[in-house]
Amino acid sequence: MPANALNTAQSEADKATAAAGAAAEHAERSFAEAASAAKASFADAAKRLEKNLVDSFDTLRAQSRTYTDTAGQQLEDAQKYVSERVRERPITATLAGLGVGVLLGLLLAGSRSQNK
Repeated sequence: MPANALNTAQSEADKATAAAGAAAEHAERSFAEAASAAKASFADAAKRLEKNLVDSFDTLRAQSRTYTDTAGQQLEDAQKYVSERVRERPITATLAGLGVGVLLGLLLAGSRSQNK
């Protein structure tokens, strides 16, 4: 009878080994599938992020172009206005410019003496 018991034990051990091998193969396949799904998910997220960034950059570029055009036009208008006022009253404009220069000079000189 001991030989029969050994054969039964050997048979059970063989079944357990086969089941463990099958479980290991199943786990390996599951891990590979999960890794593949994660890779696809990350690739999809990267593509969406890139598209959002490109769209945002294009929108920002269009808005900045509009703001630049508006600022340029306002600067031209201000330059024309100042030129017209200087032509109308050159002495007043010169004195105003001199006064602003003196004020700025005093402010800058005052801040230098406080920093020392």
